[in-house]
Amino acid sequence: MTYDKAIEWLYSTQLFGIKLGLENPRRLLREYLAFPPRATKVIHVAGTNGKGSTCAFIDAVSRATGNRTGLFTSPHLVRYNERVRISGVEISDDDVARHLTALRGIAESWDTHPTFFELTLALAMKQFTEQACDLVVLETGMGGRLDATTAVPADVAVLTSIALDHQQWLGDSLAAIAAEKAAIIVPKKPAITTPQPPEVQAVIAQEANERRAPLEVIEEPLRGYALGLPGAHQGYNAAAALAALHAAGIPLGYESVKAGLGAVHHPGRFETLPASVAHTLKVESEITLDIAHNPSAAEALAATWRAHPGHRRAALVFGA
Repeated sequence: MTYDKAIEWLYSTQLFGIKLGLENPRRLLREYLAFPPRATKVIHVAGTNGKGSTCAFIDAVSRATGNRTGLFTSPHLVRYNERVRISGVEISDDDVARHLTALRGIAESWDTHPTFFELTLALAMKQFTEQACDLVVLETGMGGRLDATTAVPADVAVLTSIALDHQQWLGDSLAAIAAEKAAIIVPKKPAITTPQPPEVQAVIAQEANERRAPLEVIEEPLRGYALGLPGAHQGYNAAAALAALHAAGIPLGYESVKAGLGAVHHPGRFETLPASVAHTLKVESEITLDIAHNPSAAEALAATWRAHPGHRRAALVFGA
């Protein structure tokens, strides 16, 4: 298939909807990658808010230390290829087409067809394996316990801010949602969490204890470094990222940490768009884009706006 045809086919699989469970992704990984044999280290990140930013911090610092790093995130903002990056570079159209053509040949005979997300995960892991990545960073799609990314054995689990979201899938209470996300913790493997509400922290501690997993709680934001992502809350995400890299055995030096944290870029995180965009939209004001889509994230966005130098009254356009 060409790239366009491959993407068209992949999007057609959205008809199968959201399907939580590990059977399909495990089968795809076995059949397409001869998985799970691997030498690559894996950091797995779950949470309601901040998981994408934390993944970006991990990726940037890892690359600054000289590691070949694979990053899997979702959703994309503009183009599908954003979801899979190696050493900061998006996967090529040719590689996307090649992988999806092969996956279509595998999956179309299945009684239970893989979903868009499951196929994308298999594509990413195959690319990371082919490119001999030293470290792979995986962002969950939703939840954790039955999220496709949990089919990949991880060396470190990271839990970012947990709040109410996707209740129809994950549960109606903070404790229920926390239990779903904390299930990414691997027995006897390190786990990191940013500050959480008491009921969430209790669930995470219980899950870690039952799995005999050492748990590190980030109690203070990272200070002393300039961060490429604005907002006080990003200090906690950056601290969690460094803790995760340390737990994974990645050597960290001051200069590489400084360079990575300062260079990190993740679209849609309090991002000021170029003036050309405002001109195209016939807007005279500066446009700031943020992906905040739930009350907890909106509170963080508001705090970042108030703390932003020269902040002023703004017109808010919201869609979720």
